Amino acid sequence: MEQDNQTWVHEFILLGLSSDWNTQVSLFILFLLMYLLTVLGNFLIILLIRLDSRLHTPMYFFLNNLSLVDVSYATSIVPQLLAHFLATHKAIPFLSCAAQLFFSLGLGGIEFLLLAVMAYDRYVAVCDPLRYSVIMHTGLCTRLVITSWVSGSLNSLVHTAITFQLPMCTNKYIDHISCEILAVVRLACVDTSSNEIVIMVSSIVLLMTPFFLVLLSYIQIISTILKIQSTEGRRKAFHTCASHLTVVTLCYGTTIFTYIQPHSSPSVLQEKLISLFYAILMPMLNPMIYSLRNKEVKGAWQKLLGKLSGFTSKLTSG
Repeated sequence: MEQDNQTWVHEFILLGLSSDWNTQVSLFILFLLMYLLTVLGNFLIILLIRLDSRLHTPMYFFLNNLSLVDVSYATSIVPQLLAHFLATHKAIPFLSCAAQLFFSLGLGGIEFLLLAVMAYDRYVAVCDPLRYSVIMHTGLCTRLVITSWVSGSLNSLVHTAITFQLPMCTNKYIDHISCEILAVVRLACVDTSSNEIVIMVSSIVLLMTPFFLVLLSYIQIISTILKIQSTEGRRKAFHTCASHLTVVTLCYGTTIFTYIQPHSSPSVLQEKLISLFYAILMPMLNPMIYSLRNKEVKGAWQKLLGKLSGFTSKLTSG
C-alpha cells in the first residue's frame, strides 16, 4: 500500500510563471500572438517550398522539416501553457504530462540533428560545389532526415519511460511551465543520480555530437571562404550559410547552457525563461531569419504575392 501511494500520481500541478491574474492575462495575450505568428510563419515557409520549384533543393528539403519540427514543438507546449494562464486549477494528467515530455524532448532532439545535417549540406555546397548534386542526392537527404526523426524519437522514448518509472511520493507540483525532464526528475523521492547521468550521456550523444559536427563543418567552410580571392565571392559564399549559422548559434547555445551539467544548472526561473525562449521565441524567429537573409525565399515570396495579386485583379475585373 505504501509503495502504491509513493508511485501513483494521477496528475501534476504546473506552477508556471506567475500567480498574479493580471500578469497571467497579459502573458496569455503576448504568447498567443507569438504562437499564431509561429504557426503562420512556419506553415508559410512549408507552403513556399512546396509551391516554388526553385526551392526543391536539399537545403530547402531540410528547412521544410525544420519548420515542421518548430511548429510541432511549439504546439506540444504553448496551447497547454495558454490554457493554464486562464485556469484556476493548473493540473495536467499523468499521461498528458508523459506525452508532453515525449514530444517536446523528441522534437528538440530532432531539431539538433537536423541542424547538423544542414551544416553538412552547407559544407558540401561551399567546399565541394562541383559535386554537390552528386553527393546530396535525394536518397541521402531522405535517409538523413529519417535518421534524425527516428534517433530523436527513440531517445525521447527511453527518457520518458525512465523518468515516469520514478516514484513521485506525494510530489505533484512541477515548478515549470511544462513537463520538462529536469523539473519532473526533481519530484522523485529517490536518488536520481542515475537519471542525471543518463540525461548527461544522451545530451553528449544527441546534442554535443551534432554540435561538434556543426563546428567542424563551419571550420572547413570558413577556411574555404578565406581562400576565395574575390571579396564578392567570399560574400556570396558566406551568405549561403548566414541564416543557418544564426539559427545554430541561438539554438545550441541555450540548450547546452541548460542540459549539459544538471548539478550546476541555472536557477528554476532561468530554466523557465530558457524553455520559453526555445518553445516560443525560436520557432517564431526561424522563419523570419530564413526569409530576411535568403534571396531565394524572398524571390519565392515575391512570386507568390505576384500570383495572388494577379488572381485578385482578375476576380475584381471579372
